[in-house]
Amino acid sequence: MVFDVTQDIKYIGVDDIGLDLFEAQYAVPDGVSYNSYVCVDKKIAVFDTVDDAKTAEWLSNLESVLKGNKPDYLIVSHVEPDHSSSLPAFLGKYPETTVVGNEKTFILLKRFYGDIPNKLTVKDGDVLDLGRHVLTFVFAPMVHWPEVMLSYDKTDKVLFSADAFGTFGALSHGGEWLDEARRYYINIVGKYGNPVQAVLKKVSALDINVICPLHGPTLSENLAYYIDKYNGWSLYNYEEKGVFIAYASVYGHTACVAKLLADALEKRGVKTQVADLNRCDMSWAVATAFKYDKLVIASVTVDAGLMPCTELFINKLKAKNYCNRTVGFIQNGSWAPVSAKLMRSSFESFKNITLCNTDVTVNSALDESASLQLTKLADELSK
Repeated sequence: MVFDVTQDIKYIGVDDIGLDLFEAQYAVPDGVSYNSYVCVDKKIAVFDTVDDAKTAEWLSNLESVLKGNKPDYLIVSHVEPDHSSSLPAFLGKYPETTVVGNEKTFILLKRFYGDIPNKLTVKDGDVLDLGRHVLTFVFAPMVHWPEVMLSYDKTDKVLFSADAFGTFGALSHGGEWLDEARRYYINIVGKYGNPVQAVLKKVSALDINVICPLHGPTLSENLAYYIDKYNGWSLYNYEEKGVFIAYASVYGHTACVAKLLADALEKRGVKTQVADLNRCDMSWAVATAFKYDKLVIASVTVDAGLMPCTELFINKLKAKNYCNRTVGFIQNGSWAPVSAKLMRSSFESFKNITLCNTDVTVNSALDESASLQLTKLADELSK
């Protein structure tokens, strides 16, 4: 796919609609894009390569823009292989190209691909003059790898943002940005809120007309909206008031209780969303938990412990620094139910989490005692 970002800057990225799992763990039913760009000037700069599964298509896109010319620079924003693994093929075709990166870039590139023959090592704030266009490099360590750097073209006011502002989904899919951007951010970048805040402060001083991420669509309208979302996500703020109810059920009784709680909350005017942790994509469940200000986990007790999907969900939340939320628990067990105790113990190690006072205990199926507890929990969550 080739299109104009500006008069001199061209998109030459590729879609991968055959990929089932991004980074071997995140479901991508609508595929993913690997984005790459070229700035055609007195000096020609290519911004990143693509996953080696799409090398041939990418090189064809590049050739159609170069029109017989050779690139002077390859700027490596991020070394992760979905953006760099076509580098050996690129250098095989254009061996005189200078690879531009920072000190950590070249340490990681060597580990993946060996020595780079022609390289230019830049520092934070350094500039690269292409002719009409002048690039400034903005380091973004731990967003979400240590070598990440952004590039800003002050001529066309374009920010090449590496993985920041990226989404799941192939460009040919054309889906809406928000849900897939949230799922991408929370699961890929979410742990690194403080580094994202540091980078947002840096780029706030730049006059930006276009954001060019390494995944998903280029952004050129209402940029304040996208920046505001990133600011909120990196501060671990919730987007909406509401309750996400995530359940793990075996024979349907725990699922029934979760849905009854949702009904009770809706009648109290509280927005709810319900998910089956055994069946939904875990990255979606984690992202949805971050969307709302309250979370309830309903889980059966299995082998004197938690359902595996419940344990995985909690561990994922902790890994992504889930905080600033209210959390409640529902447990089920035909004998010796302990899932609420175990979940509560896990969340006590989280930062800035308010735990509900009421734990609902279901012994096999809902009875009058559990119904009263459920009402009490609904009252607490609706305050």
